[in-house]
Amino acid sequence: MIGYYVHHHGKGHLHRATGLARVLHDRGVEVTGLSSLPAPEAWPGPWVRLDRDDEGSQALDVSAGGRLHWVPRHDGGLRRRSAQVSRWIEEAVPDRVVVDVSVEVALLARLHGVPVTGVVLPGRRGDAAHLLGLDVCDQLVGFWPAVATGAPGGPGMLRDVPDTVLERLHAVGGLSRLTAPPAAEAPERRTPGRERSVVVLLGAGGDTVGADVLDLARAQTPGWRWTVLGGAHGAWVPDPTALLAEADVVVTHAGQNAVAEVATLRRPAVVVPQDRPHDEQRCTGEALAAGPWPVVVEPHLPADGWAARLEAVAALDGEAWAGWCPPDTAERFADLVTGAPA
Repeated sequence: MIGYYVHHHGKGHLHRATGLARVLHDRGVEVTGLSSLPAPEAWPGPWVRLDRDDEGSQALDVSAGGRLHWVPRHDGGLRRRSAQVSRWIEEAVPDRVVVDVSVEVALLARLHGVPVTGVVLPGRRGDAAHLLGLDVCDQLVGFWPAVATGAPGGPGMLRDVPDTVLERLHAVGGLSRLTAPPAAEAPERRTPGRERSVVVLLGAGGDTVGADVLDLARAQTPGWRWTVLGGAHGAWVPDPTALLAEADVVVTHAGQNAVAEVATLRRPAVVVPQDRPHDEQRCTGEALAAGPWPVVVEPHLPADGWAARLEAVAALDGEAWAGWCPPDTAERFADLVTGAPA
């Protein structure tokens, strides 16, 4: 029995959990989801719906003097949530809990004597709370290729942590919920006079892209069709595979899930990191810019130069993404969690 704690913010945590649960289900291993989110339709096992711990009228001393990230004093939701996790551990007696992500849940599971696999996010994770959470996990996994982890002080995905953390990290590659279409079904992009397409991915975790800047970009690029997905200015599409696969260029934020989807479908991209805690997307953008990936990284969505920018990015070879998002990432993650030989 494996438990998987899923943070409620954004979509990437849930997609990773579902990918692992499906693989382990096929291997006869049950995975129980633990989250304040509802169970997704595709979830193949039990699900424990946790109380929220961020809806109290007051949030007092939320960091316990800087040692933790979110433990608001006298919060009923936090108290019930912690008890729910403890009750499940007592009843299920799990072999391991995967925590994606929460320092507090990692500590709680380890205090019950349960081994913990900690999912590590990109960014500057050298604060006291992150280091405590990293130290109590007996496994650390990052969803990017090992080459992007980076050396200490370099433009890698994970920053400001001791060398011992980098040495313990298993970088298994990007994990996408999408599947690339067979080569025989790949869209034809060389038809003379064909209207080319740009797909803009805006994040479920919030974005700072203004509609006025998108309008300026459209005005500069006649002959290009723009489609905006997500965020405040676009439609939410449950499965964007077809739209992304047909795009000549993708303009995306630097969230892990979005980058993995673009990489899986081998599309060249303009990457515009958004502001997130701990510089998560900024560090990802710098790692992408420093590597062999088919991207142009912009610090903010530019207001001009789009005609030349799209031409330059469209000329990049999307197959260069192959090393970022290998097809067996979920299986490698499952091997790590279950202790199978790598």
